Amino acid sequence: MRVTTRLVVSIVFAAALVSAGWTFFQARGERVHLLEELNHRGALLADSLREAAEPLAKRADAKALTRIADKFGGRRRLRGISLHSPDGKTLVATAGLPDSTPPPRPGETMDCGLIPGGALHRCAAALENSPGFLSVFQDATHVEAGVREVWRRGFFRLLTQVLLITAITLWIVRFDILAPIERTAEWMRQQRAGEGQGAALPPGGLLGPLASEAAGLAKSLETARAAAEAEARLRHSGQSIWTPDRLKEHAKDRLAGKPMVVVANREPYMHVKRDGTVKVVRPASGLVSGVEPILKACGGTWVAHGAGDADRETVDAADRVRVPPEEPRYSLRRVWLSKEQEDGYYYGFANEGLWPLCHIAHARPQFRAEDWKQYHAVNRLFADAVLSEIDGVDQPCVLIQDYHFALLPRMIKEARPDARVSLFWHIPWPNPEAFGICPWQREIIDGMLGADVLGFHIQYHCNNFLETVDRALECRIDWERFAVRRGEHSTLVKPYPISVAMEEDAGPLPSKDELMKSVGAKGTILALGVDRLDYTKGIIERFLAVERFLEANPAYLGRFVFVELGAPSRTTIPRYRELVEEVKMEAERINARFVSKEHKDWKPIVLAVAHHERNEVARWYRVADICAVTSLHDGMNLVAKEYVAADREEPGALILSRFTGASRELRDALIVNPYDVERVADALREAVEMEPEERRRRWESMREGIRENNIYRWGARLVDDLARVRLDGKPA
Repeated sequence: MRVTTRLVVSIVFAAALVSAGWTFFQARGERVHLLEELNHRGALLADSLREAAEPLAKRADAKALTRIADKFGGRRRLRGISLHSPDGKTLVATAGLPDSTPPPRPGETMDCGLIPGGALHRCAAALENSPGFLSVFQDATHVEAGVREVWRRGFFRLLTQVLLITAITLWIVRFDILAPIERTAEWMRQQRAGEGQGAALPPGGLLGPLASEAAGLAKSLETARAAAEAEARLRHSGQSIWTPDRLKEHAKDRLAGKPMVVVANREPYMHVKRDGTVKVVRPASGLVSGVEPILKACGGTWVAHGAGDADRETVDAADRVRVPPEEPRYSLRRVWLSKEQEDGYYYGFANEGLWPLCHIAHARPQFRAEDWKQYHAVNRLFADAVLSEIDGVDQPCVLIQDYHFALLPRMIKEARPDARVSLFWHIPWPNPEAFGICPWQREIIDGMLGADVLGFHIQYHCNNFLETVDRALECRIDWERFAVRRGEHSTLVKPYPISVAMEEDAGPLPSKDELMKSVGAKGTILALGVDRLDYTKGIIERFLAVERFLEANPAYLGRFVFVELGAPSRTTIPRYRELVEEVKMEAERINARFVSKEHKDWKPIVLAVAHHERNEVARWYRVADICAVTSLHDGMNLVAKEYVAADREEPGALILSRFTGASRELRDALIVNPYDVERVADALREAVEMEPEERRRRWESMREGIRENNIYRWGARLVDDLARVRLDGKPA
C-alpha cells in the first residue's frame, strides 16, 4: 500500500508539474495575443484620429474632442482620447483620463502599451503639423481576466487528469502488477516448500520477464535441491557422484580459479536468420553435448568457427557473445573463415582426408596439397584467436577438440610454453599402416605431441597412436606411463571415455503419438535412430536389418515403425550427397515392399532428414521403445549414452554396435556386428520381446554406469591430469 501511495503521489506530482508548465505557456501566449490585439486596434484608431484632432489641440477645445470620442465610442473598449504638449502635459482630454502621460519614445511615431496598473492601454501618435501628440486609451482589464481564465481551465483540466490517471494507475497496479506478484509469490512459496512440484508458473502479464526469471530461478533451486538430495543419498551409502557444482569447485581448486579455453570447429550456439528474425540454434552435436557441461561448470571461453548466417550480427567488437542466451555461463569467441578456407580445411583435408582415414569405413581418403595448406592456415588462425584469449593469463588451460586441430597444440605451446594444453581426439585412431597413408603424418603427429595431455576414447586407440608415433618419429615412448618424450617436452596419452549428464526431472513425458504424427509415422512399437547422414553410421545396414526383421516376423507389420532422425552433413562432399540419395532410395524401396491394403497408412521406415535441435531429439529419446546405434566405426557415439540417460517412465532397449567406444561401457545393451544383418534383425526381435524384468535389469545397469561415469567425471579427470602437468618439461 505504501508503494502504491508513493507511486500515485509521484504520478500526480509529475502530472501537476507538466500541467502547470503547459498552462504557464498558454497564459503567456494568451497575454501576448490580447496585447497585440489592443496594440493593433489602438494604433489604427490613433492614426485615423490624428489629423482630425490636431486643430483641437491649438484651440484646447475639450467639447469637440469629446464629440469625436463619442463618435468613436461605439468602438469596443475605447475609454477616451487626449491631446498633449511635447512634454506630456495634457492640453485637452475626455473625462476620466490621467492628467498627464509620457510622450512617445524618441523616434517613434506610434507608441503603444499598458499604463502602469494594467487597467488602461494607450496608443500615442505624434501630431504631424504641430508639436504634441494624441493618445487613445482602451480598457485593458480583459487581458488579466483572460489570463486568469486560462489558469482556471488549466486547474480543472489538471484535476480531471489526476483523477483519471490515479484511477488507471490503481487499476494497473492492482490487476497487472500486484495480482501477478501475489500469484508468483504464492507459486514460489509452494516451490520453496516443495509443494506442487511441476506446477506451471502463473501468467506474468506486465511482469512476464520477471516471471520468466523466477521460473529459471525456481528450476535452478529445484535442480540444486535434487543434486543436494542425491549427494546426501550417496554420502549415506558411502558413494560419490560428480555434479556440475562439484566439478566447478574441483576445477577452481585444481586450476587455481583459471578459466578454461575450449577450441572446437563446431560452435555450441548458432545465430541464423529465419522468417526475417534472428534465432538461436543449438546443433545436435555429440561433441557439443559432451563438452559444453564442462565449460558451463568451469566458465571460460569456447573458440569456434562462426558458421551461422547471423553470427556476425550478434557478436561484440571482439567477436564474442555470452552463452547460453537464457543464462550466460561462458563466452563464445567466433573465428571467421572464407569459403576457400572452409572448403580446404574442413571439407577437404579434415573430412575427405582424416575422417575416412581414421574410420576405415569404405571411403577412400583424399589428400590434396592445397587442402593441407588451408588446414595449416586455419590452425594458425585459431592459434592466434586462442592466444589473444589467454593473453595476460598466467598458466592458462586450453582444451582442444578433435581432428580439425591436429597442428594447434604445437602452435600454442611454442607461443605460450606456460600454457597447459590438452587435445581430445573424438574419432578412432587407426593402426600405423593405415595412418601411414597420410602424406603429412609426421607433421600431424608432431603437432599433436605439442599437447601436454592427449586423450582418446579407449585404450585401443591410445595403443594405435603410440605405435604410429614409434614408427613415424624419433622419440622416446614410456609404455608404462603411456607417455611420449620428444625433445624437452612430454605428452601423456590416456583414454578418457567421454560421457553425458543424466537427465533428471525433465518434466511431463511427451506424447509418443503426437511425435510420430509430426513425421508421418504410425505404429505402437517405436524404434529410433539418431545420426548425421554419414557413411560411418551404418544407416543402410540398419534399414536392411529392419527389412529382415519384418520379413521374419510378419506379426509386427503395422505395429513396428523405425524413425530415423537424419541430419544432413557435409553435403558439399560428393560421397555425402550420394549417401543421402542412397539412404532415401533404400527407405523407399523397403517401404514399397511392405505396402498392403491392410496397412495402407503404415510405413516401416520413416526418414526425417532435417537439422534436429537437441531439445527435439531429447523428446524422442524419452518415448522410443528401442534405440539402434549401429555405427560401422565410431570413437564413442554419445547417442547411445544420451538415450540411456534420458528421463523416461519405462525402460527402453539399446542395440549397440561393437565397433563403438560406447560398447566397452554399456555392456548390457544388445551388442551387435552392424555388418551382420541377420544378427541385428534378431536383436530387434529380442528388444521387442524382451521380458520386462530383463529389460529393467539391463536398463538400470546401463543408467547406473552413466550416472557414475558421467560427463562431469570425464571433465574432472582431464582437469586433474592438466593440473598435474609440469611446465618444466619433466614427467609429472
